[in-house]
Amino acid sequence: MKVVIDMPYNGTLLSELRSIPDINIRLVNQPVEQERMLPLEIIRDCHILFTTFLPTNHLDMKELKFVQIGSAGYTQLIGKGLPERGIIACNALGVFDVPIAEWNIAMMINMARDMKRLVHNQDNTIWDRSPRFQDEIRGKVVGIWGYGGIGRETARLAKALGMRVRVLTRNGISDRINTYTVAGSGDPEARCPDQIFTANSVKKFLRGLDFLILAMPLTKETEGIVGEAELRLLEGAFILNPARGPIIQEEALLRALSENWIAGAALDTHYHYPMPEDHPLWKMPNVLMTPHISGSSANPKFLDRVWDIFVQNTANFIEGKPLLNRLSDSQLLV
Repeated sequence: MKVVIDMPYNGTLLSELRSIPDINIRLVNQPVEQERMLPLEIIRDCHILFTTFLPTNHLDMKELKFVQIGSAGYTQLIGKGLPERGIIACNALGVFDVPIAEWNIAMMINMARDMKRLVHNQDNTIWDRSPRFQDEIRGKVVGIWGYGGIGRETARLAKALGMRVRVLTRNGISDRINTYTVAGSGDPEARCPDQIFTANSVKKFLRGLDFLILAMPLTKETEGIVGEAELRLLEGAFILNPARGPIIQEEALLRALSENWIAGAALDTHYHYPMPEDHPLWKMPNVLMTPHISGSSANPKFLDRVWDIFVQNTANFIEGKPLLNRLSDSQLLV
């Protein structure tokens, strides 16, 4: 079984991969996260490919059977003809659950204590011990819209901090089978939520929240799903968006923040990359913005986790066992 690796190396897990019987490993020199042509002599007879982007000459890979990508997003595989060629693909879902959940907790504490203003006061030598800087999140109600890995790890941490957790999912909570999870993280038995809502109960879910966290993927169905009506229902709550910017309607969010329908927002995903210098969100006093770093490949644990998925999946593929994070044919079609 010939394996081509176009990813940065992890020495420990590469050694573990080499211990799998009957595989031949080829490492691409200077791996990069971009679509490009790879030498035909390296990939022509490859059976298993570990990469983030398919090479532009992937149609020459006549023996390819399995692709493991190093990203949770998989739009780069859609429409590439993998199902038609009988090629299985898996993504890296789960590698960012922990850092994004920790970002969620950090942003809730920062907003509850108005850390942005405290830092401003420090920079300007202002001594202000107002009650606005002394709130706590224990006892507050957090609503998590979406309950995949990020939502589950956020819920676990929130419950440990004494928060009340509401969850909104399309069809209720189901077991997560053959999905990568960092050991000790998440909510495997779905015990964390105090209340569970489904798609026909959005209004009930939103009313009375102190924080709303968006933890769903961006799809045709979720684009713009949070608009004026939803923001007005939040009635002074904070909204956190580590998912994708366009899930919230931009103009509605700007109005909600400037007219104080909501208390504020923490945004890690955006409408433009990078955000223009003159965009009003930069200077809003009730907004915390980070440059899409809540979870990224620069995380020091990223390579350990993505290689862990690949090593497990390579062994499982060779042995004919179920794979972690397998993408369905329908997910890969245009």
